Amino acid sequence: MYGVGDVDFFDRVAPLYDLAMPPADGEALAAGLDHATRPIERLLDVGGGSGRAAAALTGPEITVVDASVGMLSRARRGRGLSGVAGDAGRLPFRDASVDAVTVVDAFHHLPDQDAALAEAARVLAPGGALVVREFDPEHPLGRLLVAGEHAIGMDSRFRTPADLAAAMDGAGLDPRIVDRGFGYTVVGVRR
Repeated sequence: MYGVGDVDFFDRVAPLYDLAMPPADGEALAAGLDHATRPIERLLDVGGGSGRAAAALTGPEITVVDASVGMLSRARRGRGLSGVAGDAGRLPFRDASVDAVTVVDAFHHLPDQDAALAEAARVLAPGGALVVREFDPEHPLGRLLVAGEHAIGMDSRFRTPADLAAAMDGAGLDPRIVDRGFGYTVVGVRR
């Protein structure tokens, strides 16, 4: 019915998305961003949809990047955020042009996760941080989430914290598992 990275699904649910989803964990995001070794002045929220995660952050200039125009419309109109329609696997930004990248509750929807990690590493300036908040498929609640998404036809691909950290290392980032649980945070700092 849907599939990995299905944009049409998110375009359809955009008007109701924020009603169904809890606010993003700003403290967890801030803890992840603290691993950057450079000041964070410019941040990309990749797969940022309605701007839910960006709204939990203060300080840097934030641009929401998402393939769903419906979700981006919510970020722009509903939250007044800057938004760019784009693919996480081909970010429309110059090399080393941002200080941080976040991917919050969206990594499992990306059609080419390795390309997304490589692109995040490419656009990060040295010392910049990629912060991924995701759901652990080995946690009991994670197993329920995986089953639920597959039941509605999504082909989401969830990774454990250790697997995501290893993939970040392969993309040229220095990985750190910041926290664990149903929702976890892995940070990769650009070498």
